[in-house]
Amino acid sequence: MTFPERLAIPQEVLRIARRLEEAGYETWCVGGAVRDNLLGLENHDVDLTTAAGPDAVQQLFRRTVPIGVEHGTVAVLDSQNRAHEVTTFRKDVQTDGRHARVEFGVSLTDDLARRDFTINAIAYHPLRHEWRDPFRGAVDLERKLIRAVGDPNWRFQEDYLRILRALRFSARFEFRIHAATREAAQANVQGLAQLSAERVRDEWFKGIATARRTSRLVALWRDIGAMRIWLPEVRKAGSGERGVLDKLPRDPVLVSSFLASDPASLLTRLKCANKDIERGRAIRDWRERYPEARRVPEVRRWLSQVGPAAEDLLALHAATAPRSPLPGVVAAIRAGGDPLTLKDLAVKGEDLIAAGVRPGPEVGALLGRLLDVVLEDPGRNTREDLLARVRDWLTPS
Repeated sequence: MTFPERLAIPQEVLRIARRLEEAGYETWCVGGAVRDNLLGLENHDVDLTTAAGPDAVQQLFRRTVPIGVEHGTVAVLDSQNRAHEVTTFRKDVQTDGRHARVEFGVSLTDDLARRDFTINAIAYHPLRHEWRDPFRGAVDLERKLIRAVGDPNWRFQEDYLRILRALRFSARFEFRIHAATREAAQANVQGLAQLSAERVRDEWFKGIATARRTSRLVALWRDIGAMRIWLPEVRKAGSGERGVLDKLPRDPVLVSSFLASDPASLLTRLKCANKDIERGRAIRDWRERYPEARRVPEVRRWLSQVGPAAEDLLALHAATAPRSPLPGVVAAIRAGGDPLTLKDLAVKGEDLIAAGVRPGPEVGALLGRLLDVVLEDPGRNTREDLLARVRDWLTPS
């Protein structure tokens, strides 16, 4: 790959780099934005690495946020309050596979040497338009290859999350993983158990959101061994199910729930929000229980029962049964404003009490019966009709 003469760097990033350089601190563009631009992908989130220490960066710029000072990272805010990460040249001096202690005052080459993969270890000088690529990352971009910088075993042992990052990049770009890097990932996969659930969840969710084909990401997690450690509920999909997987919206909770035999258990392990765990539980309970589209009252009852889970269930149904008329029937029900819940009824609990119903459980039971009436025929949802029915039910036969 031939490097372009220059990259299009946002003006605010250029201003930050120029200020650092004028103060005598060597400064380069690094990271995903450099890689993506070389691949022809749009990415304006440019990170800077510099010889300036965190204190110097904070002194040079009026508005900063110390987002990771212990690791040398300071966010510089521009006039639009956008944050631009500036990180001091650093190298790891101690690591436990989850966290690293870093040393500042090193060179750009030392800084690039601590990065995970060669395609992420390319630097561009935004003012002099020079390139640094000591680990031949541009060659690997051209070869569509994920290769660790230096010794892959050591790279993964520094931070086991890099194993999952390798899988994410492979699925996102459809790059193959270099044999030695893949072997090291498999050999060190048990180290993933040391990671926090939050870091694993974020990597899994980002992988689903960015993979060209979700089925490839899932296959990589399974082949490397990451699935059995963190996502044991994921079922082995057949060829037909893999096709469905790639048709689903890139919603990580939906995809995870589709894959898992027990979605709530998987999402709980990943420390997801309660609302996401409930989504998973509803998908498990209802994914095999769709109504017949030709029976419209049955569809209304289904919508009433599944509540907010309807969107997830309809997305799954669209992927598994793309010619089903069910989505059209649901759309018509919603467009017509058909009553689906107790709050949609033309009467409330106090109306029933005023009509002679004793306060207590009987009120709720009667409202449930009235809802069943209007789910069968929405035209019956009038105050007069519903109260007349209540009076009939209360009158001894």
